[in-house]
Amino acid sequence: MKEELNQFERNDVWELVPCPPSQTIIGTKWVFRNKLNDQGNIVRNKARLVAQGYCQEEGIDYDEIFAPVARLEVIRILLLMQGEFEMSMMGELNFFLGLQIKQCQEGIYISQSKYTKELLKKFGIEEGRTVSTPMATNVKIDKDEKAKPVDESKYRGMIGSLLYLTASRPDILHDVCLCALFQSNPKESHMSVVKRIFRYLKGTIQYGLFYPKKEKFSLKGYSNSDYAGNIDDRKSTSGSCQFLGDCLVSWFSKKQNCVSLSTAEAEYISAAFCCTQLLWIKQTLADYKCSFENAPIFCDNVSAINIAQNPVHHNRTKHIEIRHHFLRDCVSKRKIEISFVPSQDQLADIFTKPLTSETFASIRARLGIMHIE
Repeated sequence: MKEELNQFERNDVWELVPCPPSQTIIGTKWVFRNKLNDQGNIVRNKARLVAQGYCQEEGIDYDEIFAPVARLEVIRILLLMQGEFEMSMMGELNFFLGLQIKQCQEGIYISQSKYTKELLKKFGIEEGRTVSTPMATNVKIDKDEKAKPVDESKYRGMIGSLLYLTASRPDILHDVCLCALFQSNPKESHMSVVKRIFRYLKGTIQYGLFYPKKEKFSLKGYSNSDYAGNIDDRKSTSGSCQFLGDCLVSWFSKKQNCVSLSTAEAEYISAAFCCTQLLWIKQTLADYKCSFENAPIFCDNVSAINIAQNPVHHNRTKHIEIRHHFLRDCVSKRKIEISFVPSQDQLADIFTKPLTSETFASIRARLGIMHIE
């Protein structure tokens, strides 16, 4: 507690000012917490002094969100700012917000094995057999309105926990997002699919992302779609992933907003989503003096590629929303290049539909998801 107060004084966190008339003074309270490492052992005792902002009522005590007694001098995000702030050196980063980080000569490993074990224990799935994929290829999920409902709160808790796990486990993203569509009225059939995801995680607890160390890298993306894959509304699913060299840096799986009339349209819309992400990554990297011209998007649909490269196909594409045609504009301005890739090399497949064990394991490895000792 003394250390916390000394930090406030050394860093000039606030300056005391007279209390404005007719204002309620905000109280404070101490929050004590034990900081754990990835093994669950206590490594530090923390004490924090926080303001009791919940004691105020909007419109009575404040109109804007601010502290009326103390004028905050510095509110910043601290990142390698030792020259500005006093910082504690706790050694090499190995555990951060549930992410376990292992650094070595070959590169960096990121996993959430500790968090995964906690989830299995929390939801009572520590026992039982494991499976090789998070979802079977013969499973087709719909609303199943006549089936028996399950505990909605528990189902949502399981989905929320799994979504946080996708930060280091992209291999479960599609299946978790698919199950998330039924959070408002989950049935036994939906819970069965969610439990299978946990059984897959039970057999792959030590898996995580590996980022190899390389001096040179290129920016590229993969896009794919599952045409009319949603049984309830026949909408397609877009899947995409982006790489810097061999490092997976971004991925998503999302149901499209409109019904596509052909596989070419569904693939074209997916490529447009991938294009927006690549452009954002290019803009972000430009701040670090890294430039990438004509970044490729790999697509396995020839018709979608032709639509993006040929501005004359008006009859085939006039029904596609205009906002998706910016892909064609980016291709013509050589910001993006769209190229063909064989289906067996389409890494975005894992974000659009369930796959066989062999295909799933192959793509998982090529995404950089591997067993971490």
